[in-house]
Amino acid sequence: MGLLTIIVDDAGIGDLLFGVVIAAFRCETQEFTYDILDVKYFRSSRFRSKEYLNQASKVVFQLLGKLQIKKDEQIQICKGYVFDKAVNRLIEVYGSSRVDRIKVTGEPQRLTEIAYLDEIRNLGYEPIEERDEKKAKSFFHMMNWLRKNPEKLIYAKTGWPRLQRYGLFRSYCQKQSIED
Repeated sequence: MGLLTIIVDDAGIGDLLFGVVIAAFRCETQEFTYDILDVKYFRSSRFRSKEYLNQASKVVFQLLGKLQIKKDEQIQICKGYVFDKAVNRLIEVYGSSRVDRIKVTGEPQRLTEIAYLDEIRNLGYEPIEERDEKKAKSFFHMMNWLRKNPEKLIYAKTGWPRLQRYGLFRSYCQKQSIED
């Protein structure tokens, strides 16, 4: 077998609901595994201090451990900012010749997206069909679903300062910051 490659991707970072799915895919064997970057990292103080970057790095290393990364295996990782610390750490551990930032496409992207959609469906939310093409529509669809299901606010990424514009999040975020 020639050179092996693991591709790391994420899904859900820009969505209002749920945490983030971080996945690893070994091209040659089609092995796929993923884990969750918990939504708690996208709330108030944890979000402001960018703890999600450290946590994303931990998740990436756990996934590489699950796949038992081989001695000379290449690691291609999504260009998304959520992986900035992970990439620095990967280069420290494996060397810059084994780590590339890429735009993830094809099967790894598809499987990562499906994993994220499955997770939000497990909450009882049904995503809109064209969610990738219509980000704003998807955001408002999720927000309206939360309005109808306020008990699901615990699954919302409430750390974004702009959310304070919406009454739904104002009181919830104030309550959360007291509890954090």
